[in-house]
Amino acid sequence: MQLLGRKKIQLVGVDVSSSAVKILQLSGSADNIKVERYAVEPLAVNAVVDNSIAEVDLVSAAISKAFNKAGIKAKGVATAVSGSAVITKIIQMPSELSEEELEVQLELDATQYIPYPIDEVSLDFCVLGPVEGNPDVNNVLIASSRSENVDVFIEAFQGSGLELKVVDVEAFAIERCFNMVKNDYGIDDNEVVALFDIGANTTTMHAMHKKTGIYSREQSFGGKQLTEEIMQRYGLSYDEAGLAKRQGGLPESYESEVLQSFKDTLVQQVSRALQFFFSATEFGNVDRILLGGGCASIPDIDALVEDQIGVPTEVINPVNNFKLSSKVSREALEADSPAMMSVVGLALRNFD
Repeated sequence: MQLLGRKKIQLVGVDVSSSAVKILQLSGSADNIKVERYAVEPLAVNAVVDNSIAEVDLVSAAISKAFNKAGIKAKGVATAVSGSAVITKIIQMPSELSEEELEVQLELDATQYIPYPIDEVSLDFCVLGPVEGNPDVNNVLIASSRSENVDVFIEAFQGSGLELKVVDVEAFAIERCFNMVKNDYGIDDNEVVALFDIGANTTTMHAMHKKTGIYSREQSFGGKQLTEEIMQRYGLSYDEAGLAKRQGGLPESYESEVLQSFKDTLVQQVSRALQFFFSATEFGNVDRILLGGGCASIPDIDALVEDQIGVPTEVINPVNNFKLSSKVSREALEADSPAMMSVVGLALRNFD
């Protein structure tokens, strides 16, 4: 099993979040990308808990439905585990070592970097390049996760008749997506960009600088809180509230009584995350905020964040410049696009 994955393999990106399975199949080349197929399939509540698959059968069924809905025949997939389930570290190793020699040496030295027995983890590495000013030494990124975190994904995909080829790290997938789209937003490499993924249960801030993720932090906040407030206020089931939230049909008072309060809380969460970033790093400001995740689809949320925090803010659309096959609806894809950073980053593995 490749935890990071280095070999060229034709892959379908599959993002298993707490609320849905998203799948994406791309073709073409890095400068001429085409969306061949995509689908989003909702997950049952509590199928995924705390970024871990809790109900394997439910997740397998959702993956199968998504593949059938999209009409994807390919069996090789790439998925990602969340940052909280992964330990990453950059170490220095002699540049003269071959890949095989590096692998042997890292397994011997693993206890220095990983607080678990080596037989209980999935471990992989990627050579980043020479240390500045010292070409005899390479920076090497190592990533490890408890085998149980990876095994449950393998089981879920096997239950769908698929083969899990690569387990990536979610932060790396989002970094790959960001570097693909940053020119679309006129972002200079010297800018510090706060990229927010505001999902159903968790908001994750990724700080990007010079093409690299320099900071990542999760907070317990997401669209589920809005859904639950709609349930309580209007006497709906969870599924009914989620559907009404997305498609409309709520009373006219919804925006002032419920939605505005949630939007204000979202802005507070963004501000809070930025303060944690400033206190934990050398940076005292960000040049740009990009909003992603399902909550980024709330109308005018970018304008509210920009007005309250005072930083230029946009909603990210990672598929904006992709060509589409005749099987893909531009309208549906655009509606889902802010929540597709991770799955786009996974599907982009085909162009590494």
